[in-house]
Amino acid sequence: MNTAPIPAAPVNPGPADDAANRAEGAPAIQGKATSEAAPSTVRMPLDARRLALGILTTVAVVFALEWAQSFVISLLLGIFIAYTLNPLVVWLERIRIPRVLCAGIVMAAVVCALGLGTYSLRGQSQKIIEQLPKAASKFSARLASPRHGQPSNIQKMQTAARELGEAASQAAGGPPISKQPATHVVIDEPALKHGNFLWVGSMGALGFISQAAMVLFLVFFLLVSGDTFKRKLVRLAGPSLSNQKITVRILDDINDSIQKYMFMLLMTNVLVGLLTWIALRWIGLENSGAWAVAAGLLHVIPYLGPGVTAAATGLAAFTQFDSFSMALLVAGASLAIATFVGTFITTWMTGRFATMNAAAVFISLLFWASLWGVWGMLLSIPIIVIVKVVSQHVEQLQPVAELLGE
Repeated sequence: MNTAPIPAAPVNPGPADDAANRAEGAPAIQGKATSEAAPSTVRMPLDARRLALGILTTVAVVFALEWAQSFVISLLLGIFIAYTLNPLVVWLERIRIPRVLCAGIVMAAVVCALGLGTYSLRGQSQKIIEQLPKAASKFSARLASPRHGQPSNIQKMQTAARELGEAASQAAGGPPISKQPATHVVIDEPALKHGNFLWVGSMGALGFISQAAMVLFLVFFLLVSGDTFKRKLVRLAGPSLSNQKITVRILDDINDSIQKYMFMLLMTNVLVGLLTWIALRWIGLENSGAWAVAAGLLHVIPYLGPGVTAAATGLAAFTQFDSFSMALLVAGASLAIATFVGTFITTWMTGRFATMNAAAVFISLLFWASLWGVWGMLLSIPIIVIVKVVSQHVEQLQPVAELLGE
């Protein structure tokens, strides 16, 4: 019996098959739609607890630095000065002199040099201190005085205000102000208590002298200790040889960076003082030696120091020559010298040992200046150099090093 093949019945896809087919075709279609709809993004894991803890720690450290600024500033000054003078101690130690004696010789030489320089310029410094208040009052009086028979701007404003007052009084039906009797007010100022003034001044001077003495003692003990703290920090890094090598490398880089920065600071300040002395001596300004020393010392403070020097020398030139043009010439020469040294010499020498981002350096300057004032401006660059050196060798702080670098 011949049997014809029975045609297979059409199989209707069930729900499971439909789901499978959609699952197979979905990735391509969905991926294409997603790539066309939204831009590619990078997902970064965020640990909220760690972030909050970091913010709280940073705020606590900032408040602690502000609260203990006297101690921290003295400590940092002592460390930086010790790093600067350590090569001299090492050089003396090579000729078989005990380290304690080497540190004493170096400290005595530094103190004697500072004392001799102050004593040699005491006369010019005293004249400058006496002339500055007189120069400021003379300058302000000259600005307010009329020129060539014409009233000054201040006198014009006073006349206009008086005329407006008289017009308002007449409009209100009262007598003119010029005809009203003048009222004289006598202010009885309390007598100056010289005892209190001398007491406050002596206490301020005593505090400065005591803090300077503490910094000198700290520098001496740090020079005597030598590599003691370095060996202790290496032992605290742990028994791992890699951690000890990283710690030694960090300490060596910090030492090298601070010494190069302090050497650069010394050379640029000496250059500013020398060029300022030559320029002021050529112009004919009195006490040019004292002004040159002041320019070199104030150049340590970025941005603010050269401005103060220019203003002070301009006032002194106005007092001596009684001419605005000479005052502008002296102030401009001072600013030109500071700008030349800061733009070319300092930038070139800074690039030799630390490639820093200029914006990051300026932000650091603003932060430490707002925290510690003038001392913060002085210490901001060494601090940020140390932060960059440490960040370069710590894996978790690599983003900080990237932000601070060029």
